[in-house]
Formats: sequence, C-alpha cells, structure tokens
Amino acid sequence: MTRIEAKPARRAAGSFASASKARIPIYQTLLIAGILIVWEVLVRTGVAPVYLYGQPSGILQKLVALTASGELFTHAGATAFEAILGFVVGTTLGSVTGLALWLSETVARVLRPIIVAINGVPKIALAPLVVVWFGVDIGAKVAIAASLTFIVALISVYQGTQEVDPDLVKLMRSLGARRLTIWRKVIVPGASPWILATMRLNIGFAMIGAVVGEYISAKVGLGYFIYNAGALYDLNSVFVGIFCLMVMALVLDFLLVKVEARFKW
Repeated sequence: MTRIEAKPARRAAGSFASASKARIPIYQTLLIAGILIVWEVLVRTGVAPVYLYGQPSGILQKLVALTASGELFTHAGATAFEAILGFVVGTTLGSVTGLALWLSETVARVLRPIIVAINGVPKIALAPLVVVWFGVDIGAKVAIAASLTFIVALISVYQGTQEVDPDLVKLMRSLGARRLTIWRKVIVPGASPWILATMRLNIGFAMIGAVVGEYISAKVGLGYFIYNAGALYDLNSVFVGIFCLMVMALVLDFLLVKVEARFKW
C-alpha cells in the first residue's frame, strides 16, 4: 500500500474509532434502561417481591418527594462535606508522608511492618474508637474518611517513589546532587502520576469512611438516612440514598479526571 492509499485508510480507521466512542453513552443508557425495565416488570408481575427489592417507579417517586422537601440535599450535603474534607486531609498527609519516606531508607524500613499491620486492620473496627475520641459530630466522620485515604495514599505514593527511573537518580548523583535535590527534582515529579491515580482511588474510600461513620453515630448524612430507611424496610428510600452516593462518586471522579488531564505529566 502506498502512502497516498494509507492516509485515507488511517482516516477511516480514526473515524470508526470516534464513532464507536460516541456510541458508548448510548450503550450505557440502553443498558441501564433495560435493567430498570426488567426490574419494574419483575416487581409488577410479583416475581420479585417489592418489600425485598423495591421498585424503580417507587424509587423515582421517593426521589422526587425527598428532593422537593429538601431533605435529600441536607443528607447529601453532609456526606459530601465529610467525604471531601476527609479525602483532602487523608490524601494530602498520606502523599506527603509517602514522598518523605524516600528521603530515609532506614525510617522506611522501620515503619514498613507497622504500616502493613495498620493497613491489615479493617478500618470499620477502629470506628468505635474514633467516635469515642472525636465525639458524634462531624469530626468522627472526617477522621474515619481521612484514616482510610491516608494509608492508601501513603502506600501508593511510596511505591511510586520506588518506581522512578533509577537511571535518572544515578545521573543526578553523578552530577553531585544532594538527596534532597534529587527528591525535589526527580522523585516528586516522577511519583506525581501515582498521586493522581491515588486521588481517584481515594474518592471511594473517603465516601466509605463518611458513610461508615454515619452508620455508627450521626444525625444527618446519607449513611444515617440509608441506615434508618433499612431499619424501617423502606427499600425505595435505601435505593435513593445509594443512587445519590453513586452520583456523588461519579461527579467527584469526573472532576478528578479533568484535574488529571490538566496536570498531565
């Protein structure tokens, strides 16, 4: 094939890929619509009991009612604030600590088994202690979210510092650069993709921490709302709360994708 013939072929392949990518939202919409229709039909025909599975039409009615009353915004706003604050605190401290550990191999070796042990403990087991230490207010929920995101960021970012091209480090050393200079000029930029990837991962952990805290002790929040609705077997309200958490996660992930694209290394 000549170069002249290859250009239209590449153009056609690019157009096909663009068209396929454009269809993805359509496929996603059709998939969700299909699931909801089948779900509604199964409930209406009695195959799936409404008291066990809820009902899409009932969930929609409940969503509209809770939105109109403003109750949903109150709960969603509380959870979003707790999750975002815990995310920022935990991810920032964890990332800084992970980067700093590269500066001292001795400290990293001393702390490694402690970090592994802490990471192995289910964080929900620490929730009662956090409530005792921070009380039943927002501090407990933020602390749980921060503890989850901190350990993930620390481990991921420290691993990122170990994956930096060793040849660059050797080159800097051969030029007489000090360890702190290498850290600032090579390690931090080299580990930045890991930090951005950790941020997206930690959104989910921050929301888990906030909701778990609300389950244990809260007077407002989506976790509190879902827990109370479940206790009353109001599954339509439970699904409304879950739906709000999913939307919140998608929005936050979308924003982080934009940030990652903006600061692409």
